[in-house]
Amino acid sequence: MSLEILNQLEDKIKQAVETIQLLQLEVEELKEQKNQAQQTIESLQNENEQLKNEHHNWQEHIRSLLGKFDNV
Repeated sequence: MSLEILNQLEDKIKQAVETIQLLQLEVEELKEQKNQAQQTIESLQNENEQLKNEHHNWQEHIRSLLGKFDNV
């Protein structure tokens, strides 16, 4: 009976090790997804800043043109 208990324990240990390995793989995948998400966020923030600058430049340009109309 002791041998049977040891075999059951060994099976449970193997299952636990397999579960740990799967969880470690999942953690690595999640880390990679997080890094990709952070890169996407940074890229979108940069694009947003560029668009804000372009918007500001266009506003200034339009104001300048409207100022010329006022002078005429």
